[in-house]
Amino acid sequence: QVQLVESGGGLVQAGDSLRLSCAASGRTFNGYGMGWFRQALGKEREFVAAISWSGRSTNYADSVKGRFTISRDNAKNTVYLQMSSLKPEDTGLYYCAANTRGLAADWGYNYWGQGTQVTVSS
Repeated sequence: QVQLVESGGGLVQAGDSLRLSCAASGRTFNGYGMGWFRQALGKEREFVAAISWSGRSTNYADSVKGRFTISRDNAKNTVYLQMSSLKPEDTGLYYCAANTRGLAADWGYNYWGQGTQVTVSS
């Protein structure tokens, strides 16, 4: 079992940067693949980025490639999402998630956080 708590969301302007953090509790954080997903109002939740348990493999949605960077610090049980060149369409509730397969996957997540809101104004 792992509990996930996101932080770092807020209201920014287009072109700004923001870093999200996800703190995980539990002894097996090192073995989990971690991902970020987002959900805009009235839309389905979508994959944003993922990182493997070792950090050696990452995966990004086409819409954020080159602008977002996912990373993790296993010593701190934390995964990050550095977002730059933000656009209004990046607005949404951002969720952190963990998969027990340890993969940088865009599906198959077992644990989810409550989310942190990111709002990008034009």
